[in-house]
Amino acid sequence: MAALVCLVVAVLAPASGARAHEATMAVITLREIAPGRFIGQWTMPPVDMTLQPIFPPHCTWEPPELVCGARGITGQLSFQGLGSRQSVATIRVIPHEGPMEVYTVSAAKPTVTAARDPGTDMAVWRDLAETYTNLGIDHILRGIDHLLFVLGLIWLVKGGWKLVKTITAFTVGHSLSLAAATFGWVGVPERPLNAAIALSIVFVGVEIVKLQRGEAGLTARHPWSVAFAFGLLHGLGFATALTALGIPQATLPIALFFFNVGVEIGQLTFVMAVLALLWAHRQAQALLPRWGAAIPAYVIGSVASFWFLTRI
Repeated sequence: MAALVCLVVAVLAPASGARAHEATMAVITLREIAPGRFIGQWTMPPVDMTLQPIFPPHCTWEPPELVCGARGITGQLSFQGLGSRQSVATIRVIPHEGPMEVYTVSAAKPTVTAARDPGTDMAVWRDLAETYTNLGIDHILRGIDHLLFVLGLIWLVKGGWKLVKTITAFTVGHSLSLAAATFGWVGVPERPLNAAIALSIVFVGVEIVKLQRGEAGLTARHPWSVAFAFGLLHGLGFATALTALGIPQATLPIALFFFNVGVEIGQLTFVMAVLALLWAHRQAQALLPRWGAAIPAYVIGSVASFWFLTRI
């Protein structure tokens, strides 16, 4: 198993860096200054400055002014330039009267539908479900620190029902704190939070070393409790992807629900992929020298320590 963990860590670590779970987001805000006329401004500038919004055909976009006439902003919205450098982009519409509207697209879901009455348009609700599910998948699969923590849990707990219950406890923990942070019930400054998440991975690395020495660490003795506790911490990190978008209260519950669904789909996909690799590893009977068994634990701990130092 050590050889497999070395392989997985080698794949995950170089792609992460200090910004291990931050999505590449961009937000443009459109403020209505007259019926059907808006002024646009990047309130969260894109990483890729070639990114451009695409509005319905009846709208005329001459930055910073958007003119849509009596029909307003209705129809398909998208962005040109979405890809690996810019994975998520959002259009916030602040009308002269009424609540703010938020439309989010991603590389996996490149278009959304804007309607005059989103509350009664089923296409809008389908777009919301698909958009935030894809956003959740994108966030967890780009969240290398979260995946590295899950990898450590798999190594410590091994497999079977004990692993199922441990991953479930982690899921329950981060789902609860994700909801609490998204609704504004709790809040933690981002830099200390990111540093604490890195420390949780260092903790797992230390627990793996203890296990290899024949010592029963806290995680080996109480895996569900540890997974639940650190799940609460990681859920606060997941919440940054939603709170940064400024989603209106009217659509926040459904956005939160489907974002969490996406996170779980991505996490389950990762766990199943690791278990499949474990099975293939056992079939191949590939072994490292005895001295090499500790390498993955030290690699996990070293990468997480680097993240911690760059985040404080």
